[in-house]
Amino acid sequence: MKLSYAPALCLMALMVANTAEARPVSYPGGVTVMQMNDMDSSSLHLHYSPTAKYSIGYKGEYFRDEDWQFHGAQLNYLVKRWNKPSEQANLYLKGGLGLAYSDYQSLDGENSAAGTIGIAADWETRRWFTSYENRYVNAGNIDEFFNQKARIGVAPYIGDYGDLHTWLMLQVDHNPSQDDEVTFTPLVRLFKGEYLAEAGVSDKGDVLFNWVIRF
Repeated sequence: MKLSYAPALCLMALMVANTAEARPVSYPGGVTVMQMNDMDSSSLHLHYSPTAKYSIGYKGEYFRDEDWQFHGAQLNYLVKRWNKPSEQANLYLKGGLGLAYSDYQSLDGENSAAGTIGIAADWETRRWFTSYENRYVNAGNIDEFFNQKARIGVAPYIGDYGDLHTWLMLQVDHNPSQDDEVTFTPLVRLFKGEYLAEAGVSDKGDVLFNWVIRF
């Protein structure tokens, strides 16, 4: 009987090609640095993955319009991973605890305990990508909100290991607490090896720029 290795090779290519994906859990012993900038905030997330099931690390975030910042620990847990010959899907639970500090006029200098919780999910092949995530944030008297976002993307070409990979994506943000609840952001994602960068401009003129490095 002749064996076919095509499915296994397709899965390996999918996993290798997405080494630098902006996922909250890395390979065992991996360290990841994520720096994110969008219409609402700028954040830095540094985490370590003791196993392939979870990561723990520091999360710092500054919310520009409300003029407050969060500093604390974040835990990311891989609830389920689906590996198939030519596709992969993931479901994560994310939570954080820390301290919020406000520079806003009426709350200048106020501190509060703060926490976040949310889920993140993605599905992809080497050609198509979709993702969804949400987050609830409670920072006492300083702020409280829920938001969510989704993405769809396509790779205009299929690269090999070591190539520069490109994705064209559309991100949709929903922020119920804001007057303009829904925002659309076309963006380009580039990654090669352990490095990833993505940039775009929303329909409201806000700049999105993110970068990720895995060690």
